[in-house]
Amino acid sequence: MCLIKIENVSKSFKLYHNMYDKVKNMFSFNKSSIKLHNVLKNVSLNVDKGETVAILGMNGCGKTTLLRLISGISFPDSGNINRNGKITSILSLGSGFHPDFSGLDNIKFYASIMGLSKKEIKSKIEEIVSFAEIGDFVNYPIKTYSAGMKMRLAFSTAISVDPDILVIDEVLAVGDAYFKKKCLDRFKNFKEQGKTIIFASHSLGLVKQFCERAIILNEASIFFDGEVGQVDDYYKKLITKRTIN
Repeated sequence: MCLIKIENVSKSFKLYHNMYDKVKNMFSFNKSSIKLHNVLKNVSLNVDKGETVAILGMNGCGKTTLLRLISGISFPDSGNINRNGKITSILSLGSGFHPDFSGLDNIKFYASIMGLSKKEIKSKIEEIVSFAEIGDFVNYPIKTYSAGMKMRLAFSTAISVDPDILVIDEVLAVGDAYFKKKCLDRFKNFKEQGKTIIFASHSLGLVKQFCERAIILNEASIFFDGEVGQVDDYYKKLITKRTIN
């Protein structure tokens, strides 16, 4: 069963030399001076139920943009994206958190915007706090948290929603080995339940350990889409290609 269907999707961003050029463009009808950066160009792919798919590529290749489009946070310039199921995404540390609110208040807010009712949130708070393991800091403002603590709370809240599709952007790069193992154990539990996981990573070891399929992005397009066992060879080809160019 196909849960994510992406057809000929393109996304670009406007480039400005400085803030003055950006403001000038807002009040000008002459758009010829605008430079566009094509982040994704005519990308097509399907993700089936139960797949764990890694999105790989060099910095700036469009990994985060693709995940934002899949999550419905951003919209493509052209093409179509069809989603079938509840999606929860963790695309940046503490995104959606208010720095002046406590961790507990942010759990309630974050869970509510992901669709949980007040009753459901109340029943899950103890589980979320327990999994995050940030102790009494849950009662302190988010702005006092380290990056690792924000990641713990964001991840713990997101997985409590019990999504059909979990979309994650490199958040496991932050945090200690113990909590990373807890996250991976929860991923495995999700897989056993037939959930779908899509995540961006620079760690080939993690990808090979956890995924069946890998997608490598390069120059706004899909460079490779196939079995994870082939990812080393194609990554070497990509590095060679970029070195020669």
